[in-house]
Amino acid sequence: MTATAPAMIPTKSKIVVIGAGPGGSYAATVLAREGFEVTILERDVFPRYHIGESLLPSCRPFLRFIDAEEMIKKHGFADKPGAAVKLNQHKREGYTNFVETNPDNGSWNVVRSEFDEILLRHAAKNGVTVCEGVKVKDITFNDKAPVSAQWEAKDGTEGTTSFDYLVDASGRQGIISTRYLRNRHFNKSLRNVACWGYWKGTSMYAPEGHSDRNNAPWFEAMTDETGWCWFIPLHNGTVSVGVVETETSSIAKKKAMQGDSSLKAHYLKQLQLAPGLVRLLANGELSSDIKSAGDYSYSATAYAGPNYRLVGDAAAFIDPFFSSGVHLALTGALSAASSIAASIRKQCTEAEAVAFHDAKVGTSYTRFLLVVLGVYKQIKAQESPVFSDINEDNFDRAFQFLRPIIQGAADADPKLTEKELQDTMDFCQHVFAPTDVNMVSNVQKKLGSDLVSPEAPIMSVSSVMALAGNDEDAKNVLLKVNARKPLAEMYGCNTAEVMGGFYVRMEQGSLGLVRA
Repeated sequence: MTATAPAMIPTKSKIVVIGAGPGGSYAATVLAREGFEVTILERDVFPRYHIGESLLPSCRPFLRFIDAEEMIKKHGFADKPGAAVKLNQHKREGYTNFVETNPDNGSWNVVRSEFDEILLRHAAKNGVTVCEGVKVKDITFNDKAPVSAQWEAKDGTEGTTSFDYLVDASGRQGIISTRYLRNRHFNKSLRNVACWGYWKGTSMYAPEGHSDRNNAPWFEAMTDETGWCWFIPLHNGTVSVGVVETETSSIAKKKAMQGDSSLKAHYLKQLQLAPGLVRLLANGELSSDIKSAGDYSYSATAYAGPNYRLVGDAAAFIDPFFSSGVHLALTGALSAASSIAASIRKQCTEAEAVAFHDAKVGTSYTRFLLVVLGVYKQIKAQESPVFSDINEDNFDRAFQFLRPIIQGAADADPKLTEKELQDTMDFCQHVFAPTDVNMVSNVQKKLGSDLVSPEAPIMSVSSVMALAGNDEDAKNVLLKVNARKPLAEMYGCNTAEVMGGFYVRMEQGSLGLVRA
C-alpha cells in the first residue's frame, strides 16, 4: 500500500495518534471500534523494518479484543512455545514453558515489518484514518493541553491537524517526552549497546526428550559477564542473532581489537563468548549486514497529562531480555484508549484518567525492570544501583505485590530500602531456574504437590533454601515456582488491577474505567 494522499489528511480529528507501531495501531483500533474519530500520522510508509521480534503470550488476549488474534495466528509466523535461558555455564539452561498447561498459550517470533503492517491495516479496516509518510514536526499547546499537530508529508506538503486528544506512540524519539516535557531519564545500570544480524542454515534449539521445546528462542549470558546474546528463529527461514553488552565494555573491546576493527568483526567475536549459541550457529552463515543501536533503557517522570497519553517506546523502554517491548506497548495502548474513552464518556475526570494511565504505564515498566535487574545481577555478578534511575512512586506500586513476600510481613515499611531491592532481585532472578517436567514430578513426590502448586502460598528465597537443604533439584523447582507466582500477572492482560482508584472495563462498546 502507498501513503495516504496529502489531500486526505484531515484538518480536524477527535483523536490523533502519532506513530503506527503496535502501540499506536492498537490504541487507534480500540478507540475507533468505540465509535470515536481517530487519525494516525505515521512518518514512514509501511512495511518498514523494526527490531524486537519475539512476543510474549500476553499479546494474545490484547489481540483477541480487537479481533486480530486469528489474523496473526494464520499468517504463518514462527511458533514460540517458550524460551530457553542460560545464565550460568555450569548449569543446564532454564526454560519458561508457555504451552505446558495450555497448548493455546504459545506466542510467536515475528518479522516486525509484517506484524506491524497487519495491525496497521487492521486499524484502517476498523475505521481509523491512516496517513503514512507524514511526519509530525511540532505540537501546539493551549495551556498544558496539546491542541494541534503541524506535519509535513513526503511530497513536501505541509499542514495542521487539530484534535481533542493525542496519543504519542512516536517510538524512541518520543516527541512529547523529549521535546516538550523533557522528562526522560536513562537507567544508568542498563546502559547497554546492541548489535545484530540475520543467519541462515543454523541448527535449532531442540533438546532430546523435549519435543515441546522445538524451535524455541535461546538467550545466553556471555562468559565474560559483560552481556548476553539472543537467537530468535523467524518464519522466513532466517534467525535473528544479537549481542547486548554494556556500553563501557563494548567501547573497550573495540579499542583493543587488532586488525579488522569493523562492527561485523566485533559482533562475530562477541558471539564466541556464548558457547551454546556457537553450537547453534555451527553450520550457519551470516546473511545480512550488521545493525547496531544504543540499547538504553529509560523511563519518564510522567506518562500522561491533560488530553494526552504516552504509549510504548515513546513512554519508556526496557532492556529487551524478556521480550517485553510489544507487551508494554499493548498494555500502554489499552490503558491510553480506556482512559481517553473514560474521560470522553465522563466516567471520571480527565485528571483521574491521567492519573490512571500514568500509574499503569509506570508500574508495568517497573515490574519488568525489577526482573531484568535480577537477571543482570546474575549476568554481571554485581550489585545494581538503581535508586536514582526511576520514579520512586512506581517502585512503591511495583513492590505492593512483592513486599509482603520479600519482607515476610504484610504491614511492611512503605519506604524502599537497598536490602529490600536486592532481596527482590534475588527473588525475581529465579523465574528462569533450570528445571524440567521430571524434576518437578520428583520434587512433588518428595515434598508433596501442595508446595509446587500455583495456588500455594509464596515462600521467600530463605524459606526455600531452608526447606530444600542440599537437594539442588528441589531448590531449583521451588525457587522457580515461587518466583513465577507473583510475576505471572506481568504476562497477562490484567484489566482488573486497580490504579489510581480505577480499573479497565474491557468491553467493546462500553470501554472505559470503573471506579473501584
